[in-house]
Amino acid sequence: MNILLASAEVAPFAKAGGLADVTSALPIQWKKYGQNPIVIMPKYGFLDEKKWDIKPTYLTLNVPMGYETEFAHLWRGMLPDADVPVYFIEFNEYFSREGIYGDPNEYFDNDRRFIFFSRAIFEVAKAIDFTPDIIHAHDFHTAFAMAFLKTHYRDDIRFAKTAGVYTIHNLAYQGKFNPFRVMEFTGFGQEQFSEGSWFEHGGVVNSMKTGIMFADKLTTVSPNYSREIRTPYYGEGLQDELNFRGPDLLGILNGVQYDRWNPEIDENIYKKYSADTISDKEINKQNFLEEYGLAGGNGPDIPLIGMVARLTEQKGFDLIESKLEGCIAGGDFRFVLLGTGDKKYIDYFNYIKAKYPSSAYINIGYDESLAHKIIACSDYLLVPSRFEPCGLTQMYALKYGTIPIVRQTGGLADTVSEYIRDSGLGTGFVFLHYDRDDFAYALKRSLSIYKIGPHWDTVRRNAMAMDFSSERSALEYLNVFKWALEKVR
Repeated sequence: MNILLASAEVAPFAKAGGLADVTSALPIQWKKYGQNPIVIMPKYGFLDEKKWDIKPTYLTLNVPMGYETEFAHLWRGMLPDADVPVYFIEFNEYFSREGIYGDPNEYFDNDRRFIFFSRAIFEVAKAIDFTPDIIHAHDFHTAFAMAFLKTHYRDDIRFAKTAGVYTIHNLAYQGKFNPFRVMEFTGFGQEQFSEGSWFEHGGVVNSMKTGIMFADKLTTVSPNYSREIRTPYYGEGLQDELNFRGPDLLGILNGVQYDRWNPEIDENIYKKYSADTISDKEINKQNFLEEYGLAGGNGPDIPLIGMVARLTEQKGFDLIESKLEGCIAGGDFRFVLLGTGDKKYIDYFNYIKAKYPSSAYINIGYDESLAHKIIACSDYLLVPSRFEPCGLTQMYALKYGTIPIVRQTGGLADTVSEYIRDSGLGTGFVFLHYDRDDFAYALKRSLSIYKIGPHWDTVRRNAMAMDFSSERSALEYLNVFKWALEKVR
């Protein structure tokens, strides 16, 4: 199959979250399975052309935008260590900026930027003479590609037998925009926007709804989340549309690239280790504590709890705020965090860092190498999310023998099971209700087995034996693609 994957972020070129890891991993696996994938993304101003060997193709794209045509240039690179081409759309007015979406607030013209991108991917295919069997779009940024495929390009012979598959990574970010702007940019016209139309939700254009309604098949990033989002609590207002498309909706658990996330081969950590040499994990911890000024603190040997996360309410930070300072002050554990996001959480963690410099290390930002170190060096990983479509950090942690403490929601419920002392089964610690008491009790249970034999080694070995490879998820997507093609051929 010829597969065109379009995404606003793709690792390692541009990354704001797990979306980038998934859109990088899948095409690499598809290529190994004999498919013919290409990746298309914007050429952001911060991209390092020399580092990634990104070169101009000298092709110009003529991209219709309403009554006008805008012109872009096309660049080409490759996914590192893979025979998968990546095409970068250069349009400096839209993409030569700091960040991907705008930080801390989204750019005012994200509607225009991503509608342009969604339209431009078709022009890329024409320019490079690529006839896709599948267009695989991701989140609201490329949702309108599903609508363009079924309307503006329906009669184009290149796309006449192309199926559209739309993957929802996080339903909370829907791309809600002013219809008087968006309907003009898309070329559909204001007359096609009305209450109940496939573009409208709550009186505005809803990009996510557009993708949901126009796609041939829908996926989301874990089986549990695919069920949750069909309910009012998790549906973010789109549960009716998702139930309407229910027969075409499938949850596929995101996968891990174990050639990048594996303590046996990880060049980012202090000392490589495996399940058979798990005692070397302690060497990583002690080196980390010394390098980042936590070797003193409240005693030489207390647990280290780590987090690598976006600082948003979704990730459970209000629960963390309710318990963290008391636990650090009481010497229950040391704490390390890597992430960026909402200012109120940044301010809170800067306060923790200033007050407890020998017990808490906070890094506001993102550093791939440091993320690997934190996952490898921590005893526990904290993911108490209010909702979590899939989550990758808990899967990374399992591979590194770092015990996840998670809420039973979304992909967390699909990947982490409660450790049971009597049976020795389970890979982490899980709480059900999103409240302080359930969270506190999960913390208590997890800390109660710290270095207590045989439980400590058992739960870590259980965790490291789990397999959530991207190879498995890539195969499941190929099955969905074949399913989608049955609808259009």
